[in-house]
Amino acid sequence: MLRMEGVSKSFGGLEALKRVSFSIQEGRISGIIGPNGSGKTTLFNCITGLLPLTSGSIYFQETKISGLRADSIANMGIRRTFQAGKLIPSLTVLENVMCGLSQFTAVDGADTFLRPPFIRSKREAAIKKEAMEILVSVGMARSADRWASDLAWAERQFIQIVRAIVSKPRILLLDEPASGMAARETALVGELIKQIRDMGITVAVVSHDIKMLMEVAEWVTVLNFGEKIAEGAPPQIQKDPTVLEAYLGTES
Repeated sequence: MLRMEGVSKSFGGLEALKRVSFSIQEGRISGIIGPNGSGKTTLFNCITGLLPLTSGSIYFQETKISGLRADSIANMGIRRTFQAGKLIPSLTVLENVMCGLSQFTAVDGADTFLRPPFIRSKREAAIKKEAMEILVSVGMARSADRWASDLAWAERQFIQIVRAIVSKPRILLLDEPASGMAARETALVGELIKQIRDMGITVAVVSHDIKMLMEVAEWVTVLNFGEKIAEGAPPQIQKDPTVLEAYLGTES
């Protein structure tokens, strides 16, 4: 579904990514791990058009997306979250989730221009319904009317994931979804990721939480100093001596 071919990204003299090539298969949960500074988030930023590549190409299905604007890439069905839960604090949980469907608000020109200003848009009502349905499906309906500013850190992370899936993307990129969470909350994130996969959404996860990622991912790619050093099923990765030395550490 998503293919990287010789992807490189430099910041001046620093090579954050060095000729990285791998694929993310449709319908699968793929994990991407690596030590701090290995290029994981930079890779996501390049995929989603927030950063231009220095060299190489990225393909979604068979369409080259490297070089496209971030909004164009998002509207093709590629959505992402960020390590820090970026919500609008002055909106409710439901309204924040509704923002995930904002690109569809102007599809009905007649409704937009001919509707009296005191009458609610039909499309707005439909968006609210879709957002509420996704909150119900992930068991968060009770939080719909809470202000985003009142949410705890873990709750903000959950809501930005829900906001990312409300538009039913083809692929979802999760950047450190369990960051700053306790063990119970991390387990809930893992279950949510599986639930998203079961919705028919392909998932790629960057995470420092090796235990959680190894439990949910079906395929793992390992980066170190901007280079791909290994990939395979979780049991393979956990036994790979190169990975143990570079990321997990070796026993003395």
